[in-house]
Amino acid sequence: MPAPLNSPYRQLRGGDGRREANTSAVLRTVLDHGPVARTRIAALTGLSPAAVSRQVVDLAGLGLVRERPELVAAAGVGRPQVPVDIDCGRVAVAGVHMGVPGATLSLIDLRGRVLAREDVSSREPGPDGILGRVAGRLPAFLAAHRGGLTVAGVGAVLGGRVDPERGIAVRHEPLGWYEVPLRDALERVTGLPVYVDNHARALAQSEILFGHPDAQHSIVAVFVGHVVDAALGSGGRVHLGPRAATSDIAHQPVPGSRAKCSCGRTGCFEAVVSDTVLFAEAARRGIIAEPDRTLLSEAVAAGHPGADALVRRRARLIGRAVALLADLVNPDVVVVHETFSGAHPRYLDAIREEAVERSHLCEDPERIVAPGTGERALDVAAGTAVLANIYADPLRTVAFDQSPGV
Repeated sequence: MPAPLNSPYRQLRGGDGRREANTSAVLRTVLDHGPVARTRIAALTGLSPAAVSRQVVDLAGLGLVRERPELVAAAGVGRPQVPVDIDCGRVAVAGVHMGVPGATLSLIDLRGRVLAREDVSSREPGPDGILGRVAGRLPAFLAAHRGGLTVAGVGAVLGGRVDPERGIAVRHEPLGWYEVPLRDALERVTGLPVYVDNHARALAQSEILFGHPDAQHSIVAVFVGHVVDAALGSGGRVHLGPRAATSDIAHQPVPGSRAKCSCGRTGCFEAVVSDTVLFAEAARRGIIAEPDRTLLSEAVAAGHPGADALVRRRARLIGRAVALLADLVNPDVVVVHETFSGAHPRYLDAIREEAVERSHLCEDPERIVAPGTGERALDVAAGTAVLANIYADPLRTVAFDQSPGV
């Protein structure tokens, strides 16, 4: 299968790679500006009109773009310009987000829109529990929802340390996963290429493709859930560091905290702000009957003052971390994925206020955003593990029989 987008060993096929690079440039321009005329694509990419036409023919043959003659103006001078758009009716991708205590399966179109999704739950410990459930359910999910679409691949994302090259979940402590061969397990049951990545990196890439326009310049993505992760992107690419690690903010110290962390130290950021800690504290205070996301979400939505205070405190702690990242990296955009700030803007405002107050460089709170892909951001991020490769190298990634199916 193709090497992942971030692979340092990634190489284009044959020649000097210009054909592949040009095809990618045309496809990405259609994503950003489509429906768009060929002359406009040429102006935006710097390619000749003849080169653009060649790339459009290649991309149409792969099922990635299509002409939109119905959009041509009825009257005009000269030859009509037939717009080109992303073809969302032939190719889709699958996504798997491995979380705690379950996973989500999704089918995503080429514009990052969720066509179908399904929750898969399991409280069995270790990788055999939830991974076995996902592997058992995924083929049937695709068969039920793909219709006439060809599925180009499966993206599988999760928190912690993930090695995209080997397709392995290196370490995910809440799941009890260590060196789990996630790609192999899903390829066996689907027969499709599987792209594995950390969910913060995938969130950053989905924001670059489908979210805030400035994310294409530079972005920091912060994920706060049962695990805490961050990722960095620049120039439209997401950074993959040595040893397949993403940015690790989970174990940055929180001044004054003595909370015990799974790493053996005290006062780590994850030990103070993770969902595990938040839900447990809400139960301890009697706000909810047991540690549970849905129960706390309902309490927040109902205006429970204790729930509001607890979630607001976490938002301000996240804001401090965002301020640090903003000063270290000074990105155009910081995207924060956190359950309550996505659902209730007041908590995103709390993150912004704290970040701007503490940052020396971030003076504009509008640079701190929730994911542009909305409440299904993790579903889209999972699919983006495939989509990023399609948009980076469509000729190599979508090199398969175009008959519908898996």
